[in-house]
Amino acid sequence: MSKLRGISSIAPVGGADAGEGDHQYIIFRWYHGLFFPSSSPSSCHGFWHNAALVVPSALFIAYLGFQAKRNIKKLGHGRSYVMIVYYVLLWFAAVLNLAWSSFQVWQCVPGKDVAWNLLSLSTASILLCLEISIVAFLLQDNYVSGLETLAHTFMVSGAIVGVDVFVKVICIFGLGVPLFIDVEITHRGKWFIWFTYRLVLSAVYAYILFVHYSKWRDKLPPKPAFYNYVIMLFIFNAIALCACGFAGIGAGFGLWLYNFSVVCYHSLYLPFLYVTFLADFFEEEDWLLDNAYYSEMKDAGFFDAEWD
Repeated sequence: MSKLRGISSIAPVGGADAGEGDHQYIIFRWYHGLFFPSSSPSSCHGFWHNAALVVPSALFIAYLGFQAKRNIKKLGHGRSYVMIVYYVLLWFAAVLNLAWSSFQVWQCVPGKDVAWNLLSLSTASILLCLEISIVAFLLQDNYVSGLETLAHTFMVSGAIVGVDVFVKVICIFGLGVPLFIDVEITHRGKWFIWFTYRLVLSAVYAYILFVHYSKWRDKLPPKPAFYNYVIMLFIFNAIALCACGFAGIGAGFGLWLYNFSVVCYHSLYLPFLYVTFLADFFEEEDWLLDNAYYSEMKDAGFFDAEWD
């Protein structure tokens, strides 16, 4: 009975749309009861949902920590301002993402809504900054460049993220749209905003892919990592777009797909970014360093005996 009282305390009541709201709410609770069972009526998600967010985020930070000494040494030798900034941003985003994953319960605790919205807004902003700036950087001619490329890249991505933050702040704190509150599933304005957001991102990535397969493909960089990155983000945003559309009309599958896409994004995006982008830089440094050592040893005559 305690669970029923907890459920009824947040279930939509009254109004002309009460029947539709109850129907959507029942679907939402069925979905969470099936995949993310909760031991407390005050928690929005259950153990498996939180574990799917926290465990990958914690493992990724542990991996970064394990590789930190070697990577920092290579960054110091390479003296690439772009890579240094991206590495710092990656750490910052990973820590914020772990905090966001760990404090999921805040969205259902009375009095924590402001803190949860600020944490969610900060996490979403740093992830969007990385997502956009990586594309802007890979569109540059030089893979590892200096301050000019760095300034141009973050000027573009910073302006886009600034507009995104401004719009979300108005929607959340001005209009009261629960963008980051998962319990609020019947708010049509929430799904309209997320649908528009994913539609814009999907259109941008689709346009890049269109140019790649058109006669203007020479204008894009000939880097496989660039297209792998764009393809994966296009697929994700297209799935999230469909999920928001179905959720907006009250389809239970849309709610499931939306939550699943959020879990996948926060669990896998940062490791995917590291493997696609930064890991190549560090591996390339290893290869160059090995060649340098080999050249020095060859010049010193260490391999002369092999030819005798």
